[in-house]
This record gives sequence, C-alpha cells and structure tokens, in this order.
Amino acid sequence: MANAGLLTLTVADPALALEYPAVVCYPTDAASSETMLGPYRFDAGRDAPVAPGRHALAVLSHGGGGSHLLYRSIATHLAAHGWIVVCPEHPGDNRNDRSLVNTDTAAARRARHASLALDAVIAHAQLGPHVDVARIAAIGHSMGGLTALTMLGGQPWSRERVPLEVHADARVRAAVLMAPATDWFMAPDSLDHVRAPLLVYVAEHDPVTPPAGVRAVLTHLPAATPCEIREVSGGGHFAFLTPFPETMRRPDFPPSQDPSGFDRAAFHERLPKEIADWLLPHVS
Repeated sequence: MANAGLLTLTVADPALALEYPAVVCYPTDAASSETMLGPYRFDAGRDAPVAPGRHALAVLSHGGGGSHLLYRSIATHLAAHGWIVVCPEHPGDNRNDRSLVNTDTAAARRARHASLALDAVIAHAQLGPHVDVARIAAIGHSMGGLTALTMLGGQPWSRERVPLEVHADARVRAAVLMAPATDWFMAPDSLDHVRAPLLVYVAEHDPVTPPAGVRAVLTHLPAATPCEIREVSGGGHFAFLTPFPETMRRPDFPPSQDPSGFDRAAFHERLPKEIADWLLPHVS
C-alpha cells in the first residue's frame, strides 16, 4: 500500500471548443499528506511523485449538477491502493454551471467527456508513463452511473424516445455504478451491448433513483453480463458522497443529509475498500 498524491489538470474538448477541470489522485511513495481544494480535504499530497510502475486507471463521474470534489474517500483510497483516478467536472452539468442539468444534451455528452479525461491522463507527462492502458474502469454516481453505462456500450434514449448520439469506450473493462440514473435506458434494447462486469449499488431510501427502478432496468442486460447488485441498508441517494465538512451539514443542503439513523461516515469506512476489492479481479 502506498499513499495518495493529487494533481489538477484541464481537459480540452476541441469539438465543442471548451475546457473543464479534473482532479487526479494517484499512488505515491511520498509521505502521507493532505490537500485542501476549497472546503474539501483530500488525504493526498499535492503534486507528489507518482509511485514507480504501471497502475490501473479509473474515471469517476459525478452526479447531475454535482461536483468532481465529492468522492474524495473513494478516489484517495483507490489511489493509495495502486489506482490512478481521474475525476472530471462535467461541462454544463455541475455545481458551478447548471445550464445542462437533467437534459438530453448532458446525457449525450457525459461519456465522451469522461473518455477525454482518460485521454488527458494517458497523455500527461507525469502520469501517462505510469498508466496500464489494459486496466481501465469507470465509476459513477447517479448521472455518473449513466456515464459509466454509456461508456460500456449502453444506449440512452431522449425524452422524445429517440436514441442519443453517444460515445462508448472499448477501453473500459468494468464499472461500478452507485445509485445510477437508469431512466435513460428504458428501451428494451438499451443495454444489449453492455458486456463488461458491473457492480451496482442502490440505496434503500433513495427517492431519486429508487432501487426497484434500477433493478427493473438492469433486467435488460444480456444474460451473460456479470452484474452484482448491493443494496445499502438505510441509505439515501447521497450516501455515496464523502461526508461533508461539519460547516456544510445543514437541512437546507440535501446532499449533506441522510435518512434518520444512517451513518454516512461509517459507510465510507467500508465503501472505498469494497469498490477496490471488487475492481481488482475484474480489471486484472
């Protein structure tokens, strides 16, 4: 086990003439350290040297209107256990720019922007030489689950019931979906081309992506596609976000809140390890 390093980079989308930020966590042999990005503490040293060797690569896609800074526990745990994890901020579908939130345009662009983030890491002077391009995974929460499913070959449909023009990524060998937004995949053949293994988390008290709805959509996966579904007892839709700083936890900020009796901090003591343990054999 190493420690986690952290750097920030800018991802370019020449086709749309735009750029967007990403945070990358990665393994390092440097001493344990912390980095503050805004109000959020990452257990990772800023610009630490990358640990020797080649490491698996994952893209972690945030929820609709959310932030790439909200999955720190997952990203830094994976980094300390040998992964390079890139967390992009999806253009137009984030906390700073909500112009495309919950739109077909966002659904259509997300997978491509996740793939461009992977490309940026592979091309990066410091990170690229340490990427094992044969071991790539996708992780996503809510609309990030749509991102990951689309990268694996899923076909989202618009509200007008026409297929969206999307970007699959054959490099992705496995995916972890957390409370995924599956309503875009209601057409019976939407998941016909998803063949890579899936680990899917649903939360018992999730009104946004209810477990029953997610399970119903996933019945359309090909019979041969490995899919493990785990239900988070007592959890809500935002259980998968790293616990917020105490100063941000208030009733009028729903992402910081959980159903009564649910201990998010305790859940995040085990969730990152579960994800790491599941991913290891599926990308090796």
